[in-house]
Amino acid sequence: MKRRFVWTILLIGLVLFQAQSQDRPDALASYNSGDYENAVRICLEELKIQPESRDSFSVLCWSLVALGRYQEALKYATDAYALAPYDPRIVEVLGEANFYLGRNLEALELFELYTVLAETGGRIDRVYYFMGEVFIRLEQYNKADIALSTALYHSPNVSAWWSRLGYAREMASDYAYALEAYNKALSLNPNLLDADRGRVRVQSALNQA
Repeated sequence: MKRRFVWTILLIGLVLFQAQSQDRPDALASYNSGDYENAVRICLEELKIQPESRDSFSVLCWSLVALGRYQEALKYATDAYALAPYDPRIVEVLGEANFYLGRNLEALELFELYTVLAETGGRIDRVYYFMGEVFIRLEQYNKADIALSTALYHSPNVSAWWSRLGYAREMASDYAYALEAYNKALSLNPNLLDADRGRVRVQSALNQA
């Protein structure tokens, strides 16, 4: 009789827990659906209860970046990084916040750290893309080529990244391979103006050679 009573109490507790879990707002679901404002609101509430929640910090910062609120993202990501300097999610989003604020060397250092911490992480393609963009800003076009090529190894169907690879190669005067990248971009998205203009430029350069 006593055992049945204990099992009944446990079953009731489990049902209540499941009901509470279903009622609890899901920040990640809001983020994935594009409702970034709601994701921010949920994460801030979660952090009031669990101030060191890396999950909440990660989704919060992703959402702030998506909203273009880069200074806030930098603040919260910096706080999270102090708590968890080896969490790849925190490292990556702190790198993004720095990137969008024009802090190129800081961003590059964090992106490089991510490649060490999470060689096959879920954002490895984005990280190499951002590294490529940083190298373009720094006018290190051969390094940009390597980084963007690696990004495209992981995600080969992103037309805008092929266009940026074409640009890096064009800036390095590697016109034949630039044309190849621009053509690939346009095969994926024929309406990509940057790639179309780039193709015209490098074709002209090749014709004059």
